[in-house]
Amino acid sequence: MLLSLEHVTQRFGELAAVNDLSFDVQEGEVFGMAGPNGAGKTTVFNLISGFLHGSGRIFLDGKRIDGLPPHRVTHLGVARTFQLVQPFHSMTVAQNLRIGEYYGGKGDTVLHRVPWTDIRELIAFVGLEGKEDRPISTLKLYDKKLTVLASALATKPRLLMLDEALGGLSAVEAEQSLDLIRRLNKEWGLTIIMIEHLMSALTRLCDRMLVLNYGEMLCIGEPRAVVEDPAVIECLVGGKRA
Repeated sequence: MLLSLEHVTQRFGELAAVNDLSFDVQEGEVFGMAGPNGAGKTTVFNLISGFLHGSGRIFLDGKRIDGLPPHRVTHLGVARTFQLVQPFHSMTVAQNLRIGEYYGGKGDTVLHRVPWTDIRELIAFVGLEGKEDRPISTLKLYDKKLTVLASALATKPRLLMLDEALGGLSAVEAEQSLDLIRRLNKEWGLTIIMIEHLMSALTRLCDRMLVLNYGEMLCIGEPRAVVEDPAVIECLVGGKRA
């Protein structure tokens, strides 16, 4: 098991954004997370990546990472993207990736082996070839999302966490992003956790998925079984069937 959460809770005052949550993510799988707005999905990401410190225990490859600061979690092989796309707009695509490479390379742990030796190869892999020297401020949203994804990949992670990677994209761009995520999993062997509102994307791509509601686990399992669960349908759609 690559990642394990045991009885994890995060409170903001009287509000339990995540409440006594336990689940595992297996190495090499694509694991989906869904739920209504405010269900606690991004809070879970913040707890895993060290931006929040609640109660309970979080293990990466058998070693506790709860309580570690974000840079230490990164050095152990965890990378993530954020809902709000915020690359360094005054820099070029290549410069943004160099920052990820430098930041990830400060650790003393042997990380995931990747099939690239130079940032230019990574740029080409994600589909930004020819744009590497362009300032981020001149790019459209899709290319900005590719840049932050590539910057996360530049840290050479074992676990990649994507927070609404498809949000705001056209149907064609979303399909291209899904193809890229699939390749990262199949060709690179990356373990991936995805937060996504597009249930059709999760059912097509994920091995398993978790649905949260009010910070608690509502359902977990094989995607198509999850989306047919009456409690999930009621939570996400509000009716008896989607």
